[in-house]
Amino acid sequence: MSSKRIMDIEVLRAIAVLGVLFQHLSGNLFSDPVPLLEAIRAWAQPWWGVDLFFAISGFVIARSLIPALRGCSNRQEYWEQTRNFWLRRAFRLLPSAWLWLALVLLMCMFFNRSGAFSTLDANLQATLAGVLQYANFRFADAFRHYDYGSSFVYWSLALEEQFYLLFPLLILLFRKYLVWALLALVAVQVFTERTPALLVVRTDALALGVLLAMWSAQPGYRRWQPTFLRWPLAGLSVLVVICLLMSFMATDRFKETHFNIGSIAVLSALLVWIASFNRDYLMPAGVVQRWLVWIGSRSYGIYLIHVPVYFLLRELIFRLQSAGLPSPAGHPIITLLIAGGLIVLLSELNYRFIEMPMRNRGAALVKRLGTSRTAVPSPGATSC
Repeated sequence: MSSKRIMDIEVLRAIAVLGVLFQHLSGNLFSDPVPLLEAIRAWAQPWWGVDLFFAISGFVIARSLIPALRGCSNRQEYWEQTRNFWLRRAFRLLPSAWLWLALVLLMCMFFNRSGAFSTLDANLQATLAGVLQYANFRFADAFRHYDYGSSFVYWSLALEEQFYLLFPLLILLFRKYLVWALLALVAVQVFTERTPALLVVRTDALALGVLLAMWSAQPGYRRWQPTFLRWPLAGLSVLVVICLLMSFMATDRFKETHFNIGSIAVLSALLVWIASFNRDYLMPAGVVQRWLVWIGSRSYGIYLIHVPVYFLLRELIFRLQSAGLPSPAGHPIITLLIAGGLIVLLSELNYRFIEMPMRNRGAALVKRLGTSRTAVPSPGATSC
């Protein structure tokens, strides 16, 4: 497949992170219920953005890593490629993640009169879990039992980073049986009831993304291209319908079913499959696509930053009210606009001064190590 930037993948990243931002409004940005928001949440909850991220990550990582590792001629070269992959992932993900863990701790200590940032003890434990990559297990343990802390979104990052650590080992272990192992992993999970412990290790969307990447390397893959989506607005209509369907399936109306999360994983993989052909099926070229591509390219930073921004605004509103000064309290639209502006500003700064410089340093380090192949996603299609 081409290493060209896939615009539809970036569009899907944007949709995924925007869904997560919306999901986290209640109880994080708004401590009191907002009637319109609650009415929407009764029929649509886009927490499935996390599962869409998983499907994208599985696809993007596997489409470059599997060919690179399978092209190695000996064991030493295999481990060199694995080392390079781990180094690139570390330089890509850890600096921003650790920066925002540190900033959350600082805000908890010095800008937390309202208690929006939770307690110092909870945040210290959450920070340790985030740094050591077991945040998903702590999240499951904390679920409805005790306060996790302000960095609760790190559970999904921990799961992805566990995947990055184990995936090269799975390729080596299963070799030509990798497809069957992944299919079994999906089959076991699709109809399984997800307890909190199983929710934080759900890998069906990741596995489907990997399977899709392996299929895309086959000669007959493009015979299945959904060319009917070239019709005006056909692809966009499919995107909207699938997103609405997943949002409906994510509501409490389906919480007693055993298949909603598995179905969301399948639908997420379906969107990634459509995007994989790089024909702008899901979002035609234009202003809206450019906006979404910008959001998608900054989606990692946005994901890390949005909850601290929500809590920061709550603390600011609390202080303004305590001082008898005007505040956006009681004006959810104004509050939402301020939060959006801060997220855009901070994610852009994070992208320019943390993400890209550290990503380039990682690439330079791998280059200095002198290996012959690279196992990184194509430009513009890095995993979140």
